[in-house]
Amino acid sequence: MKRTRVFDRLTALADPIRARLLLVLERHELTVGELRAALQLPQSTVSRHLRALADAGWVTSREDGTSNRYRMPARELDAAARRLWQSVRDDFGTVATAARDAERVRAVLAERHSTSQRFFASSAAQWDKLRAELFGTRTELYALLGLLDPRATVADLGCGTGQLAEALAPFVARVIAVDESPAMLRAARARLASLENVEVRHGTIESLPVEPREVDVAILSLVLHYVAEPALALAAIRRSLAHGGRALIVDMLPHDRAEFRETMGHVWLGFGHEQLHHWATDAGFTHCVVRPLPPAPNAKGPGLFAATLS
Repeated sequence: MKRTRVFDRLTALADPIRARLLLVLERHELTVGELRAALQLPQSTVSRHLRALADAGWVTSREDGTSNRYRMPARELDAAARRLWQSVRDDFGTVATAARDAERVRAVLAERHSTSQRFFASSAAQWDKLRAELFGTRTELYALLGLLDPRATVADLGCGTGQLAEALAPFVARVIAVDESPAMLRAARARLASLENVEVRHGTIESLPVEPREVDVAILSLVLHYVAEPALALAAIRRSLAHGGRALIVDMLPHDRAEFRETMGHVWLGFGHEQLHHWATDAGFTHCVVRPLPPAPNAKGPGLFAATLS
């Protein structure tokens, strides 16, 4: 006679140790070592019972470094398995052994948290350096792009080689990258060629190659100081914005590095708050918020600001 699935499941559960394991793994994802500590059993015993439960589909595992973490996929069980487990849990979950297991699990999780806290306590002074070595500098700023509306069209004005447009593309519906320099546009097109939602256009900031109300967000990053007539540029940006659209300007605060005019062709030596507010108002913006940005530790240039216009 063909053996049915229910008998396999009953066989897998026909041991109190396995019921104890499932009671713990229904609520927590734990390693073999953590299960050994929680159930006060030899590691070989825990591993043997986990294999039997895994073979019957009661537990799953995932690799986590050199360890595996186990859990009971309660929500993924079929209706018959859930009914069977409910019966076992209702009966076995009230015994004193299960209560002691639960208490030791809390201690195991507390120790896991303490291990993290000990690491931070010993590494606090070097944390920024360590994180930069592992993940690069200012990675949190790229993560913030996830706050953009995924339906948005974003204009990267003065896109240069396309670095910002490349970072924006995965998070929004469409990116329009604009630059005046043929050399920069060649580099941007090469960089952005594989991104289907990025369009590269040639044009100036004062006379944007963008239709009225075509974009939701316009970004001008370290570009305004090259623009001969910022007032005209802000007016063009305002016309390009859809209803409720916003502009973000990142640029330099006022500084005295006059050599930048000769070495890099800067037209403006930074911008003051009042100057930006005046231009923004004349361009039709009703709100202009300017905030200085914290300097990077190794930065050698002037201080920066971020201005949000709407």
